Amino acid sequence: MSEAAGPTLANRTGLPTDLLYLRDAFPRDRWTTALHPTAAHWLQMHAGFRNHQAHMTTLAGQWRDRTVDLNSLHQALIPALQAFLQHLDGHHRIETGHYFPAMRAVEPRIVPGLDLLDRDHNAIHAHLETLFQAGMGFHQAISGGASDAADHADRLADVLDVIAPPLLRHLDDEEDIVIPLIALRGDPLAG
Repeated sequence: MSEAAGPTLANRTGLPTDLLYLRDAFPRDRWTTALHPTAAHWLQMHAGFRNHQAHMTTLAGQWRDRTVDLNSLHQALIPALQAFLQHLDGHHRIETGHYFPAMRAVEPRIVPGLDLLDRDHNAIHAHLETLFQAGMGFHQAISGGASDAADHADRLADVLDVIAPPLLRHLDDEEDIVIPLIALRGDPLAG
């Protein structure tokens, strides 16, 4: 992909300035007061993803520090991983399938930013597939009593480390576009 289409999730440290005009009109320091209910829900969902990701990272860290055994890690991490994957995939489907098309109609100037976020979803989906496979490998190793279950736990922990930065970057960037847009223009699906 060319830089003309926008920076990729892998090399981005924030949104290009031309995509920040909505956030400039409704900056983050105003997001706590009288926020549109849809925007508040969006932030709540994102906070949940951040917390979920941090929880899984903490569990992986406990495994690395050997303060948790394999079975305890499995009992805590696999259900958390399943819920995380399911919720994030569903959230992205709703955004890409419903909200982003409506937002394109409400605010045509932000279309390049929404296109960038859609590309992010594709990149994150690839990470989620890798995370799913690593989680499945760990689950199968534990369930089958495999001698290499610890190696699978290590691989899963490594994948969690790899997915965190792009996911967190995407959440921040998406909020910089979506929250001000909803705050300034209303819920694009309500009209």
